[in-house]
Amino acid sequence: MLLLDVSPGYDIVVAPCPPGAAGALVVKRFLGRDTSAVHAETVFILLFVVATTVAIAARRWRIPYTVALVLAGLLLGSLHVLDPPHLTKRLLFAIFLPGLLFEAAYHTSWKQFWSNRTAIFSLAVPGVVAAIALTTVILAPLGEALRFGGGFDWRLALVFGAIIAATDPIAVVALFKSLGAPKRLGTLVEGESLLNDGTSIVFFTLILGFIAGETVSAGAVAGDFVRVVGLGALIGAAVGMAVSQVIRRLDDPMIEITLTTIAAYGAFVTAEQFHDSGVIATVVAGMICGNYAARTGMSPSTRVAVETFWEYVAFALNSIVFLLIGFEVKVGALLASWLPIVAAFLVVTLGRAIVIAVASGLLGLTRDRLPRSWSVVMAWGGLRGGLSMVLALSLPADFPQRDLLVTITFGVVIISILGQGLTMAPLLRRLGVVRPRESRALYEQTRGALLVANAGLNEVESMTRARHAPQEVLAALHEEYEARIERAEAGIQALHLEEGALREEEMLRARRHLLVVEKDRVLQAFHQGTLSQDVYEKLLADIDARLLALEDGTPREGGEERDGEPPGAGAAAVAPRGE
Repeated sequence: MLLLDVSPGYDIVVAPCPPGAAGALVVKRFLGRDTSAVHAETVFILLFVVATTVAIAARRWRIPYTVALVLAGLLLGSLHVLDPPHLTKRLLFAIFLPGLLFEAAYHTSWKQFWSNRTAIFSLAVPGVVAAIALTTVILAPLGEALRFGGGFDWRLALVFGAIIAATDPIAVVALFKSLGAPKRLGTLVEGESLLNDGTSIVFFTLILGFIAGETVSAGAVAGDFVRVVGLGALIGAAVGMAVSQVIRRLDDPMIEITLTTIAAYGAFVTAEQFHDSGVIATVVAGMICGNYAARTGMSPSTRVAVETFWEYVAFALNSIVFLLIGFEVKVGALLASWLPIVAAFLVVTLGRAIVIAVASGLLGLTRDRLPRSWSVVMAWGGLRGGLSMVLALSLPADFPQRDLLVTITFGVVIISILGQGLTMAPLLRRLGVVRPRESRALYEQTRGALLVANAGLNEVESMTRARHAPQEVLAALHEEYEARIERAEAGIQALHLEEGALREEEMLRARRHLLVVEKDRVLQAFHQGTLSQDVYEKLLADIDARLLALEDGTPREGGEERDGEPPGAGAAAVAPRGE
């Protein structure tokens, strides 16, 4: 079927209309201009609509957000509802990776990172090498025995091992935070991923050169690795320190947000231009900006603005990249290659478990020993993500068995995100890493009943003052709501489990609410002309300082100032987030 469009203002377009798409028309030209940009903008908006809808549904159904995004991408991709951009290496490296890495590094406490450096570095460098080696040694003979795609030798297994080596802990770390897992465990998982992204990319590049026939020795490989990673770290440090020095001389949230954006993407691009590790450069720049520039150069209000900006950037980038992962996967191709995919997933998981077990055993000889339950969590929590898929897609078109490697990689990533992502929460509870939610759920339910009863009582009192009903009716309702409040308060008092933790959580919740109310009142007073610009900025800086201190776990009681310290003067003394 052909469609002919001769509408005013349009060029004449003759386009085939595929079956099932009657009425669909792609206008190639409008007034002589290509409309692909309009299409891209439409797809971009629709992706955010889908991401927002998925976020709401995931919150209600209590499933990991990233898992829900991948499922949505798989569903929409199979229905061909959208035509999104392909997740290419250029797209990932130019847009997604620098922003995601910088945000994670910016919010990583250097103190906690450095105190766990032995475990993090052992997993991120020797651990990656060991994982690649184990994957090659186990998968090569298995692939030949099962005849993956007509042949799967050690070279293909080595390349696959490098592709799949990097872990993507976004879903796991989000679960850690929501379930209240130990903070050190989250630091270990996230710190390892920050570094192993860079090391896996470097090893992947070196292994491709080796497979292509370049004569390299073990010493040359080690030297190239040290050079690429080391120079990347130096470039990141230079960019991070330069941006930090500029930030120290400014007090403008918009400019300082822009400077951190320059640090994130500038460090990555600069390092890549010199053929060094852009990933490592961005991580180093992010940690310097988050731990040095934020603490010594940003006012409390600027810190709040910068952190809010980067938290949104991470949400937006994660939303799009995990949706694109789902869109990129062709379910039919995965089902046709289910045997090599399942075998590869089992090999990768086994290799990860062996690496974690050995590293945990060696760390047991030091002061950085890990609980056994943490080792199980870290082994099962080594999810694979978009980086592995992009590395697979970046293989040369004439690379032997390229389609098979891409299919296996996609399959392992999907099983990892869906299987491991959905089972992580039950595993954490089963191992006792997080406490059961039964008592907390009962507490929240009772607390909700108390809030509702208080709201009803307030309304009854308002109706009494306005004489909206007979006094005897309102008096009866007043007694009823007071009785409900007494029952709810008695129920809360009866919950002795986690009493200290619950009380502390309630105190933090109440303080945070009061500070938000204070901030809103200051903003209203300023807009009404009650406060001058100088007084408004000082009051706002003091409230922001207390909000930051609250997030850091060191709130100042009642907003009291230190002796001789005016409001907002403690901005530079606020500890970095996460310490």
